[in-house]
Amino acid sequence: MLAAMSSAPCRPLVERFFSRQKRDSHRYTLSSKPMKAIAVIPARLASTRLPRKMLREIAGKPLIGVVYEAVRSSPLLADVIIATDSEEIMKICRQNNWNAQMTSSVHRSGTERVHEVSGRHSAHVYINIQGDEPLTRPEHIASLLHVMENPAAQVGTLMTPAAQLDIPNPNAVKVVTDLDGRALYFSRATIPFDRDGTQPRYFKHLGFYAYRKPALDRFVTLPESSLEKSERLEQLRFLENGIPIYLGETPHDSVGVDTEEDLQRVVERLQKR
Repeated sequence: MLAAMSSAPCRPLVERFFSRQKRDSHRYTLSSKPMKAIAVIPARLASTRLPRKMLREIAGKPLIGVVYEAVRSSPLLADVIIATDSEEIMKICRQNNWNAQMTSSVHRSGTERVHEVSGRHSAHVYINIQGDEPLTRPEHIASLLHVMENPAAQVGTLMTPAAQLDIPNPNAVKVVTDLDGRALYFSRATIPFDRDGTQPRYFKHLGFYAYRKPALDRFVTLPESSLEKSERLEQLRFLENGIPIYLGETPHDSVGVDTEEDLQRVVERLQKR
């Protein structure tokens, strides 16, 4: 039976640690070996639920620009690159001096787009920030890099305590982990199931990822997995193929923009910052 996470390996206090780092530092380190990290923002124009969402405006700026500038605010990154297959997005990026590159139009996922960029730019860790995550904070990136300080971690991601309304919501992905912070499963269902009313802690998965190059290289050779098809969650491809995913906990929730309602929620949250 899947068990609820005992808030294991990565505590929110690490975010306060990294907020004190020098603004010009782009090599994260808690040990003697620095870790070069590059953030990649996959951005395609052909979204289905919210058409052309990358170019929808928030406070007069396209969504992709809001995300780019949010990611750039982290002092821990060597570079930030928008990876797109859209000439229209590229044009807007050039006009605003946002660092962007064209990638193949045949990619099936943002992870494959990140993999293409990893073949052009050398780094110890590649951070995947989806182009529809305008509430990205420097603390998210700091927590991801803290997860990857563990040399056993080939893939890292984040979770946050789930709000009550998110627990039954299939659009809010839940995650359960083992006692060492490795993911046991991600699901749109309510996991763990509270059979006896013990009120376990529920955690919502946030769509921020960190990868080492070998994990990316392997991912793109693997076929879509059965659980991935069922849940429509590509991270399950890693788990089904025996590649562990390590979780860091953050108090900072995020809202991925998939609908008009999501867009309005983001506008409201940004106005409160």
